[in-house]
This record gives sequence, structure tokens and C-alpha cells, in this order.
Amino acid sequence: MNLWTAFKKEFLEQRRTKKLLIAVIVLAAFGMLSPLMAKLIPEIFASIPSMAFYANLIPTPTVNDAVMQYVKNLTQFGVLLAVLFSMGAVAQEKEKGTTAMVLSKPMPRGSFLIAKFLGIGLTFLAAVAASALGGYYYTYFLFEALPVGSFLAMNGLLLLYMLVYAAVTLFFSTLTRTQFIAIGGAAGVLIIFNVLAALPKIGQYAPEALIANATNLVLGQPITSWWGLWVSLIIIVVALTGAWLAFRKQEI
Repeated sequence: MNLWTAFKKEFLEQRRTKKLLIAVIVLAAFGMLSPLMAKLIPEIFASIPSMAFYANLIPTPTVNDAVMQYVKNLTQFGVLLAVLFSMGAVAQEKEKGTTAMVLSKPMPRGSFLIAKFLGIGLTFLAAVAASALGGYYYTYFLFEALPVGSFLAMNGLLLLYMLVYAAVTLFFSTLTRTQFIAIGGAAGVLIIFNVLAALPKIGQYAPEALIANATNLVLGQPITSWWGLWVSLIIIVVALTGAWLAFRKQEI
């Protein structure tokens, strides 16, 4: 069984298990809601008598607020879905015994892992695309038009950020037969990356730097370093390579 056949199988599974549908609905919803939230929060505060004073302290929302709300929501919920969708990618199949059946076709273990990552990646590509369409429309309707090229590049960086955690979770899923250990390992890496991102001079190398770069890209602010992009790509390659090295030695 070659890589293309394995990929089609994995993407079919993404559809059958409703992961594709869930990802598209969740990210599209938050993509549309982000500019709405940025626009309406001051008005909601003003409509509540006890909160009217605080409403006067909130600056008039601008397109910058819509973009920052969009980035915040997509990164938070995108990473959560990436971890949840990847945690059982290998561990659950090993637990059920389906991995041995698939590998007996025969199929190289490297193709097995790459197909899983590509299936997850295509799911998130579709979800981010749906989010971008809704987010761009409502930002244009409520605020102003954003530069299309920069907006697409921003969503590409956010997609890459999600795939970093999908690859890391897939790595931990390969090491164990219990998917909850995989989610624990991914959560630990997430905490480490967030701590590193907060450190002076080191933060520019963390995947979290993609978030700042994505925002600056659309808002027309200078980007001082692209190290976060290259480090993120390296992390994905290392995670997948590590998963393959561990997986090829395992008795299934």
C-alpha cells in the first residue's frame, strides 16, 4: 500500500469520524465571531447599567482589535483540536489492533505515519480556509477590508502553528498505546513553548512567535525575526522523524 492510498484512507477516516466537520464548524464559527466580538463587546457593556462606566473606558474598536481577536481564537481552539485529533492517531489504533492489520498489507511504517499527518493537515487546511472566509467577510462588513495577500499569509502561519502541535502529539501517540499519555506529553510541550516564548531573546525562536508574526503581517507592522517559522518547520520534521524511528522498532 503506497503513501497515496494510505493518505486517502486517513482522510476518509477524518470524514467518517466527523473530525473534518467538527474542525470546519468550530474554526469557521470562531472566525466569524471574532470580528463580531471585537465590535460588540463595548456595546454589550454599555447596555448593562452596572457596567456602563466600564464601557466608557473601552476604546472604540478598530480593525486591529478584530484581527487580534481572530488570531487569539484560532490559535487557542485550533491547537486544542490539533491535540485532540492527533492524540489517538496511532495509540488508539495500536490499542484496538487495527495497526497490525494495516501494516500487513504491507505498508511502510513511514508512509503510515506521514499519511496520518497529511490527513490531519488537510482537515485543518479546510477548517482554516473556512475560518478565513468568514473572518474576512465580517471584518470587511464591520470594519474595513484587509489586504488579501497578507490575510492569507497570516492564516498560513496560524495553520503551521496548529500543525506543530499536531506533529508533536502524533509523536507522543506513536510512543504509547494510551492516547491520554499522548495528550499529556503534548500539553507539557505546549507549556514549555509558552514559557520559552516569554523569555527575552529566546522567545523569537519559539513556535509562539508565529502568532505575533501573523498579527504584524496583516496590521502592517515590522517583523523583526522569522526564526519562529523555521524552528516550527524543524519541530515538525523532528517530531515526525522521531515518531518513525520509534515506530519502526515497535512490536505491533
